[in-house]
Order: sequence, then C-alpha cells, then structure tokens
Amino acid sequence: MNAQDPDLARQADLARQDRPTATPRPRTLLKRLSRAIGDALPKGLYARSLIIIIAPVVLLQSVIAYTFMERHWQLVTKRLSSAVTADIAALIDIYESYPQTKDAEILTRIASERLSLDLDILKGAKLPVPGPRPFFSILDEALSDEIKRQIGRPFWIDTVGRSNLIEIRVAIPDGVMRITARRSQAYASNSHIFLVWMIGSSMVLLGVAILFLRNQIKPILRLAAVAEGFGKGRDIEFRPRGAREVRAAGHAFIEMRRRIERAMEQRTTMLNGVSHDLRTIITRFKLSLALVEQTPEVEDLSRDVDEMSRMLEGYLAFARGDSAEPAAPTDMRALLEDLRTDVERLGAHVAAVELAGSPILTVRPDSLRRCLFNLAANAARYGETVTISAREENRAFLVSIDDDGPGIPPESREEVFKPFVRLDDARQDAGGSGLGLAIARDIARAHGGDVSLQDSPLGGLRATVRIPA
Repeated sequence: MNAQDPDLARQADLARQDRPTATPRPRTLLKRLSRAIGDALPKGLYARSLIIIIAPVVLLQSVIAYTFMERHWQLVTKRLSSAVTADIAALIDIYESYPQTKDAEILTRIASERLSLDLDILKGAKLPVPGPRPFFSILDEALSDEIKRQIGRPFWIDTVGRSNLIEIRVAIPDGVMRITARRSQAYASNSHIFLVWMIGSSMVLLGVAILFLRNQIKPILRLAAVAEGFGKGRDIEFRPRGAREVRAAGHAFIEMRRRIERAMEQRTTMLNGVSHDLRTIITRFKLSLALVEQTPEVEDLSRDVDEMSRMLEGYLAFARGDSAEPAAPTDMRALLEDLRTDVERLGAHVAAVELAGSPILTVRPDSLRRCLFNLAANAARYGETVTISAREENRAFLVSIDDDGPGIPPESREEVFKPFVRLDDARQDAGGSGLGLAIARDIARAHGGDVSLQDSPLGGLRATVRIPA
C-alpha cells in the first residue's frame, strides 16, 4: 500500500491540473467592468458633470434621430416613390394599350401637365449599364423596390447624377421610356431641416449648460484653492459664492479656519506667558549664581542653567511654531545667500549655492530661514563641506543641502524627525533639546511641503526641503 502512495499522489496532481478552472462569477465580472469604466472616466468634477449632462442629451437625440429616420423619413420617401412609380406604370400602360401619335406627343403633354414628369420615348435604345449603387441613399432603395413591385420590367435609375432631378428608364417593346422627375416628387427632401434644427438647438442648450456649470464649479475650485492656501500658511480673502450647498461648505470652512486661528492664538498667548515666567526664574538663577563665589560647583550650575535656557527656548519654539508670521513673496536667492553666510560663521565651508528657476516664492520668510538653518547647521556640524542648491520641479520648489559627513542609516532617517528622539548617529544638537529636525519638518509641513533625507553625492547626507510653488 505504501509503495503505491506516490503513484496515487501523482495521479491526483494530474487530475487537479486537468480540472477546468472555475469561471468568474457574474458579480466579479460586474465589479471588474465597473472598475474599468471608473478608470476610463475623467476624475475631475467639471468633466464628470459635463458627461452627466451631455450623455443623456446625446442618447435622447440619437433615439429621436433613429426613430425619425426609420419611421418618418423612410416612410414618406417610400410613399412618394410609390406614387411616382404608379404614375410611370400608368404611362406605360397607356402607351402600350392605346395607339399613340408621332413621338407620343399627347402622352408627353399629359405627363408634363398633369403629372409633372418629362417623358421621352427612345425607340431602338437599350438600357445603360447599371452603375454602382450609392453607399447611403434611401431614395435609390425605395424607388428600386417600388419599380420592381409595380412595373416588374428591366429598368435603370440615376438618383445622384443631377442633384434636383432623378432619371428613370424602363424597357418597353420598341425601345426605352425615359422619365425625368424632380427629386422632391419621390424624396422627402426637406426632412433634414428637422435634424438640423434638432442638432442646432441641442448645441445651443449644451453651450448654455456648459457655461452655467462652469459658473457653478468655480466656487468649488475657489474653496479648494483657499483651503490649500490656508494649509500653506497663506491668508487668502474668501467669500462664499455659488449654490446653497457650496455656500454652506464655504461658511463651514471659514468657521473652521477661525477656530484653528483662535486655538493657535490661545496657545501662543499661553506659551508666551509660560515662557515669560520661566525666563524670569532662570534669570533669577543666573543673578544668584553670579553673586556667589565662583567655584567649580557654581560653574557647573551655571552651565546647567544655560543648558536649561537653551532647552526651554527649543521647546517653546517647537510648540509655538511661527504660524503668526504672514506669508509674503520672498527672494529665494537672497535668502540662500544669507543662509550661506550663517553657515560659514559656524566654521563650515560652503562649496556652492545654486538656484535654478524663478527666485520669487510666497512663503513665511523667517520660518523658512529657520527651517533651512537647522538643516544647514546640522550639515556644518557633522561635515566639512556643504553645498546648497535649489530648483523648481513639478510645481514645487526644492532646496537641497548636502554634506560630506558620516550620514544617517536609511532605516533611521524617519526616526530622527520625531521630537525628543536621539540616535547615536542622529543629527541632533549635541547640547540642545533634540528638536532641530523636528522643527524643520514642522515648518516645511506648515508650508504644505515636507523634509526628506537621502544619500548625498558628497558621500554624506542630503536634506531636501520641498515647498509647493
């Protein structure tokens, strides 16, 4: 039994391979179809709204046009062709049943005066060679069917040679009877006016709908722009407009912005009070230590007080931020040159300051300068050479600060941005509070951007600040 187990397992595997795969369920197919349609449709509200308006109109017009072509246009053309064919059949019967004058003058006069048809008898003539049928001609099809049904003789027709006339030739015993009629006698020639009016009115209505929809979309786009500007620290004047729902959303945004500003103002006021009280106490400590005899213990206490003062300023700066500073157009070239001077004062060598693109950017200048200085100070502290470069890319302004220091391991680069987190190789102020990178990222995100760390071409670390342009 055990010797046969491998064979049985192999047969079971072959049976599973030969088993047909299960077909997807209808619900799964419907989900896939819905997902494919969703991916193909535009993502913007304006484009989707246009589709909601245009699609029913186009569908309705298509149904109306098809019904008109199928029920009215073809029916009228068929009845007119039937009437003309009946007149021609009557003329042939009269010609063959009764004796005619020379060249059938009486029959020709009757056809012209009573039936509005031009009649010619071509004795001894033969029918021309049939030409190619028109690709789309209701008249050609309807007239041919009626001649076959009512006359039943060889014939030749020309419905496209002369635009206002149609020519019909029917074989008779002694030749060919040629009949020329106006196109309007056998064809509903004015029916296209209905289609022109229908399409023209639809285009006018669609144009009005598009203009109206654009005016309804503008307040939404304006609200989105104001919300984005508020996220970047820009104070943009905004008055709700548009439909009632859009106005409600605008008023809700204004109220939310007021609450956020009020909360930030209260926090700033509280922190200013706390900082004033703590600075007063620290100042008392410094005065008391200055009046005491300077001993090694007193000097250690003085250093501790100074360290406490620096840590307090760092904590308050991180908690308070610089939200009260208004955004303004700033010359980035001048700001980077000032940054270069500040870094060189720290004893580092700034190899180059490069700027590609427009130097004017709407930011909070003091906040951004502090963000860049924190990053550049870390680069100067851990490296000997620093380069600063800026460029525009994908509607964003990027500032990169490179150094040739030891760098930070990739797995620890996000960790160093956390407040109060200190790593062995992290680029935090060795004598500070460990908030330098956290403050830099907080300022960048207050502008709607971010700070990221990568490997530097100099061999150290690259800190990149991204600010929306």
